[in-house]
Amino acid sequence: MADAGQIRVTLVRSPIGYDRRQRSTLAGLGLRRLRQTVQVPNQPAVRGMIDKVRHLVEVEE
Repeated sequence: MADAGQIRVTLVRSPIGYDRRQRSTLAGLGLRRLRQTVQVPNQPAVRGMIDKVRHLVEVEE
């Protein structure tokens, strides 16, 4: 389970066909492969990154 200050982010759609900035945002979140899940801190900067690629990821509080 995630800590109170953590968010679980899972890559559910391929970034192929999307621009380089969105692929770089996924890399910044630590996502490399489909169905990979990472825990990231619940901070405004990370929330903004998730918002930019919300069509490619699934978020769990």
